[in-house]
Amino acid sequence: MTRIPALCEREMTAAVTTRTACLPRTMHIKHMDQTPSPSQRPATPTAPVRRSGGLGKPVTAAGALLVVGASLLALTGCGSSTAGGDGDAGRTGGASAAAPPAGNKDGKQLSKLLWMGDSIADAEAPALGAAMKAGGVEVKSIASAGGGTVVKGDGPTGKFADDTFKDLSKAVGSFHPDIIAYQVTTYDWGSPAQQSSSYERLAKVAKDAGAELVIVSAPPFKIDEFYKDHEAAIKSAPKAAEAAAGKSAGRTRFLDASALWGTDSAAAKAQRSQDGIHSCQQGSAAFANWFGAQLATHYSFTPAPADQWAKGSWTGSKVYGQLKCG
Repeated sequence: MTRIPALCEREMTAAVTTRTACLPRTMHIKHMDQTPSPSQRPATPTAPVRRSGGLGKPVTAAGALLVVGASLLALTGCGSSTAGGDGDAGRTGGASAAAPPAGNKDGKQLSKLLWMGDSIADAEAPALGAAMKAGGVEVKSIASAGGGTVVKGDGPTGKFADDTFKDLSKAVGSFHPDIIAYQVTTYDWGSPAQQSSSYERLAKVAKDAGAELVIVSAPPFKIDEFYKDHEAAIKSAPKAAEAAAGKSAGRTRFLDASALWGTDSAAAKAQRSQDGIHSCQQGSAAFANWFGAQLATHYSFTPAPADQWAKGSWTGSKVYGQLKCG
């Protein structure tokens, strides 16, 4: 069984040792202190208040690192089966194998990965960047802590999509990725037709840039008062993404992350933080490990073993303090 070093040990600074990280908590926190970039701010007062994480200042000192214990924690979502194949067009996402798989020598060379999504993806980005770097892949994240959707719906989140495509255009022009990876966001609000056309637009941007597109479903998250009016769109988004991948002639892949997280946000397997939406260090590491294994089945890329990156400085990223993971 694949294992990664436990990341829920005690955090330390030069002067103080804080309580254990990633302990389950019940308080529901609605917003992070992180301010969206200018292009991701609502254009009008009618835009919905963006949900992105924990209140308050980070509980760890700047630059503090997690001191991990000697014990190893089993990676949620691991098993004996390998990543899913292409029985359904464009669709993959089985559980990770016991060891990092060898890269697909016949696949597209993966040397640069552009990561997209909302604040959930933003919390996963530090671990993903560390894991990919250890495997020789450069990662650029344009995940937004207050937006990030590509879905052009009828509501105010349509403006968010416009901003996302502007950011994407700039990133593609400067970074030149081999793969663009988009995690379905909590803001992919719109009809199934609007969702499908938006994902197809994203696929076209990738194709025009000489890149392939990977769309991964979001983890299960708490549907509270903020999200309940959009529950139907939240449920239809991954289906629309999968359908768009199926029409792409193999240039877009859809990964079903329920193989890792399950479907119940309240379950331990989902590894959500105290707000029921985001992940702390351990959950983000689990995602990075799983996602790397999925990429390796299709692209010329061999992920590094988790023990080469899971204890790195990324664990002290400010996003985890903002989520009150420590």
